[in-house]
Amino acid sequence: MARGDEARTPAHDMFDRDKASQALGIELISAGGGSAVARMTVTSEMVNGHGMTHGGYLFLLADTAFALACNAAGPVTVAAGADITFLRPTAEGDDLEARAVERASSGRSGVYDVTVTRGGDVIAEFRGRSRVISPGRPA
Repeated sequence: MARGDEARTPAHDMFDRDKASQALGIELISAGGGSAVARMTVTSEMVNGHGMTHGGYLFLLADTAFALACNAAGPVTVAAGADITFLRPTAEGDDLEARAVERASSGRSGVYDVTVTRGGDVIAEFRGRSRVISPGRPA
């Protein structure tokens, strides 16, 4: 769950309802001002047949940080598209952090970059494209 030492944003409320991310042990570290940080520890259930973290779980962690960043301001915002580049493998027990930041926005569209790291090593780079679907409504 989110830490209590920062101002709550609509992203915090959205994360409170995000059962998928919570079921995987993802933690909301911070969200606000067009950025967010989320963390996850790789479990044995997240490892593929090669003994490394399945790419889908890395994508999900990055996508969660992306969603938190683009929903921090309030209007309900969803992904219009996203892609990820995997740079290094991870394994069971690794602690991963995803840092999302808004790069550009225009009207109802936005572009966000998310860097997934393990102890300072870049594991993956994710780029998400967002779309506001309900201006004026909280996330």
